[in-house]
Amino acid sequence: MPTIPASVSRLIEELSELPGIGRKTAARLTFFLLRNQTELAERLADALRALKEQTRFCSTCYNITESDPCPICTDAGRDRSIICVVEEPLDVLAIEQARVYKGVYHVLHGVLAPSEGMFVENLRISELLNRISTGGVAEVILATNPTSEGDWTASYLLTRLRPLGMRVTRLGRGLPVGGDLEYADAVTLTRALEGREDL
Repeated sequence: MPTIPASVSRLIEELSELPGIGRKTAARLTFFLLRNQTELAERLADALRALKEQTRFCSTCYNITESDPCPICTDAGRDRSIICVVEEPLDVLAIEQARVYKGVYHVLHGVLAPSEGMFVENLRISELLNRISTGGVAEVILATNPTSEGDWTASYLLTRLRPLGMRVTRLGRGLPVGGDLEYADAVTLTRALEGREDL
């Protein structure tokens, strides 16, 4: 019985750990890279290496960046009195593509999900509270995804933010329940931002 070379098996295993990639898709991608004559595998390896070597988290908002602080945090045209709290860096990208929000961000890097090992101390919540304690924040927009975990995280944040005296809002429900920000289109995000409500 023919065996697959160890290097091929290893790449299939590594690719299958990516979200949304099962073993069959990982195998297809591996064999595509083997057949490709345009040095795609080398370019992909270089891009992955650069990703790990050149990116970091912004020390202010915890978005991914190549410079610290990130371009959004250093943009003099942004309104620093409004902080939009999101789950992941992809959510920042989605909101930025709508081109309607002019405040700054704070990335939690997850949501409260004890069954998955995600607790308060695993998120960037203390960093958010420290950031707000320096003053100048008039509004915090809770832009967690409209899922049970996102709602739970927003509720927890509300209990921590309300005593601090600023306006706390949540994105309007133009977003589908159970959906993720990264998949929302610009019109839906625009309506959600414009229709946010006080909590």
